[in-house]
Amino acid sequence: MRHLLPGRLGKPRQPPATVAEVDLNRLLGTWFEVARLPNLEADGPGQHSVNVTATSSKRPDGLITVQTVAHNAKAGMRRNEVNGIVHPADPSGSKLILRFFKLIRGDLWVIGLDPDYRWALMGTPSRRRLWLIARTPHVEPSDYDQAMAIAGAQGYDAARVRPTLQQVAA
Repeated sequence: MRHLLPGRLGKPRQPPATVAEVDLNRLLGTWFEVARLPNLEADGPGQHSVNVTATSSKRPDGLITVQTVAHNAKAGMRRNEVNGIVHPADPSGSKLILRFFKLIRGDLWVIGLDPDYRWALMGTPSRRRLWLIARTPHVEPSDYDQAMAIAGAQGYDAARVRPTLQQVAA
């Protein structure tokens, strides 16, 4: 199947490049969503997800569980939680498969990663979804700019990425 760039009929579109390798053990723990491409689940009618976190841990069988928690600012900060399983799609660990509710499957590729695992840039191969996650609720402007430069270079619409509000309790 050929993927075409919008507005460039006939030119094949290569899938986004992933980082060379990901140590999945270093992805365990809690990550804050710093920014995302708007999507239906987080930004659709009656929905505006804020205070989004994803916490992952390794099960005894080696699979990784992930618990994503978000609060809907358009619904009185109602808490939404989704639990799933993550496993690598290839030996590099940079291409992941997520499963939610035993029915929903999605590909999530690591296209940018801070060498110290302070932040990661993850997206779908279709380029319709993109998330910048970090170990802290916010990243330095230079790190954000670096992540958005990677996103743009990989064909994601970085201009549409929006910061995720993280209200940290004092």
